[in-house]
Amino acid sequence: METRAPFVIVGAFVLAAIFAVFGFVFWLHNTSGVGARTSYHIQFRDPVPGLLVGAAVLFNGIRVGEVTALALAPDDPRRVDATIAVAPSTPIRPDTKVGLDFQGLTGVPVVALEGGKQLTGSAIATTLVAEPGAGMSMTQAAREALRKVDSVLGENAGPLKDTIANFRTFSEWLSSKTGKLDGILGGVERMTGANEPEVKKVVYDLSAAAGFPPPSPPLKGQLVIPESNTVILFDSQKVLLSPGLEIPAFAGAQWSDSIPKMLQEKLIQSFENYDIAHAPMRPNDSVQPDYQLLTDIRSFQVVGEGTDLTAEIAFSAKIIDKDGKLIGAKLFQHATPLDKPEPAAAVTAFDKSFDAIAKELVPWAAQALASGHSEAEPAAARPTTAPAPTAPRSSGTTKGR
Repeated sequence: METRAPFVIVGAFVLAAIFAVFGFVFWLHNTSGVGARTSYHIQFRDPVPGLLVGAAVLFNGIRVGEVTALALAPDDPRRVDATIAVAPSTPIRPDTKVGLDFQGLTGVPVVALEGGKQLTGSAIATTLVAEPGAGMSMTQAAREALRKVDSVLGENAGPLKDTIANFRTFSEWLSSKTGKLDGILGGVERMTGANEPEVKKVVYDLSAAAGFPPPSPPLKGQLVIPESNTVILFDSQKVLLSPGLEIPAFAGAQWSDSIPKMLQEKLIQSFENYDIAHAPMRPNDSVQPDYQLLTDIRSFQVVGEGTDLTAEIAFSAKIIDKDGKLIGAKLFQHATPLDKPEPAAAVTAFDKSFDAIAKELVPWAAQALASGHSEAEPAAARPTTAPAPTAPRSSGTTKGR
C-alpha cells in the first residue's frame, strides 16, 4: 500500500492537468460561451461549403457567437438552414446583412454579419436571409463569372462572328489604302511640324569695329542713332540665307538680337571706339539730339550658290540735324567670302564686312558732323552780331515763309 499511494496521487494530478488544459482551450476558443444567448435562424439560398457546427459568428469582424445547428430545408433542396447563438447585446436588426467569410490560409468559413442602417427594433426578428452568392468562395465566384461569360458568348455567337468578319473587311480595305493613308499622315506631320527634327539653337553676336586711329575730326554735337529701319524679311533674329539657298547647318543659327536692334547697338559701340568722349546716344536716353544717324537695312544675309558664298551687309545712312535738314547721305555695302558653308564661318565673314563698313561710315559721319556743326555756328551767332535794322527784316522774312 505504501508503494501504490504515490502512483495514485501522480495519476490524479496528471488527469487534473489534462482537464485543466482542455478547459482553458475551450474557454479561450469560446470566450462568450458562458452566459445567456440569443438564437437566430439564417437561410442560405446557396451552398455553404465547409461551414460546420461550432464555427464562429462575426459581427462587423468581432466574434459574438457560434453556429449551433445546420440542416437542409425539406421543402427547398437549394436552401440551407443554420442556427446561430450570439450574445444578447449584439445589435442585429432586420436589415443586417448575412454572408460567409473565409479566414486564414486554409479558408475556414465563418458566418459574417454586417450591421445595417436601422438603429432600433429588430431583436424580435429571429430569421435572417443571407444575400445571394453569400456562400461562394473566390474560386466559386470566378467559376460563376466564367460560366456567365461563356453563356453570353454562346448566345451572341452569330453577331460576334459578323463583327469579326466586318473587322477583317475593314482591315483589308485599310491595307489597300496604305499609300493614301501615308500621304495623309505625312501631310499632318508637315503641317504640325512633328516630322521636323529637333534643332539645337546656337546664338552668335556681331563684333563692333575697333582699332580706329585717333579721332580726326572728333564727333561734333550730340549724335543719336535710332534703331535701323528695314523690311520684315530682315527684322529677324536668324542668320539669314538668300531666298532659294538652303543649308541645313544654318537651321539653328541665330543672332543675339534682331538684326535692326543689333545693327543699332554695334554702330553705337563702333562710334564709341572711335571717340568715346563724344559717344552717340539712343533716342530713349532722354537727351536733346543735335543730329540723328538714320539707317535703312537693304541686305544682311548669306548670298551665293553652292560653296561660293559671301556674307553681305548693305544699308543706307542719312544724317539730319535737329531741324530735319539733311546733312549727308551715303550707301554702304560690303561682302566677305565664307571659308566654309557653316554658321561660324558666316559670322566671321559678317564681322569682317561690318568692320569694313564701320571704318568707312564712322569717319564719314564725323566729317559730316564737323561740316554741319561749323555751318550751324554762324547761324546761331548771327542774331547777336547782326545790326539792329536787320532784325526786323529777318523776322519779317521768317513770318513770310
